[in-house]
Amino acid sequence: MKPRTLTMTPTLLGNALLLAVLAAMAAWLATQQAGAWAWRAPSPAQGLGAGAAVLAWLLLAFGITGQRRRPRLAATDDASTGEGAWGSEAFLVAYASQTGTAERLARQTVQSLASTGQGAKALPLGELDLAAVPAATRVLFVVSTTGEGDAPDAAAAFCRQWMRAPLALPGFGYGLLALGDRDYANFCGFGRRLRQWLQASGAQPLFDPVEVDNGEAGALRHWQHHLALLAGASELPDWQRPQYGRWTLAERRLLNPGSLGEACFHLALRPCDGALDWQAGDVAEVGPRHGADEVAAWLAQSGFDGEETVAADGRRQALAVLLAGSHLPEPASVQGRPVASWAAALAPLPHREYSIASLPADGALHLLVRQMRRADGRLGLGSGWLTQAAPVGAQIALRVRRNANFHAPPDGRPLVLIGNGTGLAGLRALLKARIAAGHAGNWLLFGERQAACDFHYRDEIEAWRREGWLARLDLAWSREGDRAYVQQRLLDAAGTLRQWVDEGAAIYVCGSLAGMAPGVDAALREVLGEATLDALRSGERYRRDVY
Repeated sequence: MKPRTLTMTPTLLGNALLLAVLAAMAAWLATQQAGAWAWRAPSPAQGLGAGAAVLAWLLLAFGITGQRRRPRLAATDDASTGEGAWGSEAFLVAYASQTGTAERLARQTVQSLASTGQGAKALPLGELDLAAVPAATRVLFVVSTTGEGDAPDAAAAFCRQWMRAPLALPGFGYGLLALGDRDYANFCGFGRRLRQWLQASGAQPLFDPVEVDNGEAGALRHWQHHLALLAGASELPDWQRPQYGRWTLAERRLLNPGSLGEACFHLALRPCDGALDWQAGDVAEVGPRHGADEVAAWLAQSGFDGEETVAADGRRQALAVLLAGSHLPEPASVQGRPVASWAAALAPLPHREYSIASLPADGALHLLVRQMRRADGRLGLGSGWLTQAAPVGAQIALRVRRNANFHAPPDGRPLVLIGNGTGLAGLRALLKARIAAGHAGNWLLFGERQAACDFHYRDEIEAWRREGWLARLDLAWSREGDRAYVQQRLLDAAGTLRQWVDEGAAIYVCGSLAGMAPGVDAALREVLGEATLDALRSGERYRRDVY
């Protein structure tokens, strides 16, 4: 079906002009004491009343036949910033709630964005007028599913008005948080239907949809992770603190000495309780900490004793220990104050997410972590802790988050694995799982800067190629030779890619959201066509873990 296009018609412009003429006529009528068409000479008050009545009648007619009204916005102080009906918000957060959960999460989303200085506003999905949304606005949908895959009652008007057929929404950026319960057969049914309609309308996802099973906290933290990336903020606080386990940093090894890029490390961690339990595709949530030197410098500047015991998080601990896991306040803001007056109010550091690069059978949880730099040149919070500040043998706060969307296929279908940089971590775990299951139909496309420095796990991957576990290996180096990227390798192998897909292959992508993921998506659409790629996504044969 041909998409409908949202346009401003000449009729609407004519109605606006007509309104101006009618208003002028009403004003003239109000000032007339007599006239050729008036049987009685009205008083000024009578003339005003008659003019107002005529104008009201005409305005009613205009309201019925003319331009759609802009939607009413949710009346709330803590859910909006900016001015006017739409204001200057960079984000609209549209929610469809049956019991109030989606609305609450939508307002928390707005508050998180607002805490970073981003303009944001929440409103019910039924009041979202797509024709009135400014072009630069990005819309985040927070929607629940009721019954067996139905939309919440309050979203019925939106479904009737907008979702009966695809629209033309090129350049429309959206994110989707879908709430559901896996005890029902049609899990996240409305959220998935909304996503399919947005895709058919040409809208562009800002990141992959996040599906939440019965309020699962890890999935909500993943949504917060995407919000932080959208806002360009590294310090967005967690809504709910992860229940971390205790792990030991058993190994740290630099993988790319001499690289033009930042240092990249292989890390191995072992749980203190000995329990190794995750699947390929799952994610490690790490609770970062400030290094001992940074905490010592803060204590010296502020004049406090790090050994002093303070009460926080329901227990007593040394001030230095509390500071290591918290946002450090400006020393001047606490100097001269009793420790008890500010220590308990310290905000904990937010978690960091990393793709797991190993299987439990390897005896350790492996991470592939690149050092990131802040604007002032300091190492990033998570990468600085894992690659430099934490000594080998240190305890690491870590929790495994199940990521079912990126688990390996349960059968032996062909698998195309595409990634760049540290995205190789998730692909490595998938390859290990496939090899353990005896499935050899694997094709790896990997890109980095330089072959000599940045071919992470080279010996292992080349051994898989020699032994037949990798049916095909395509590499792209962006700082040498033809300076290629993985999306170019896809275009070069277009015929083979189509053949693999025809034979039932699934496509998994892991790596950077900013450059690689959209480039790969565009290349796949060019090679396979829009309809085929959309069918692969709907059939869960096109999966991504991008960040």
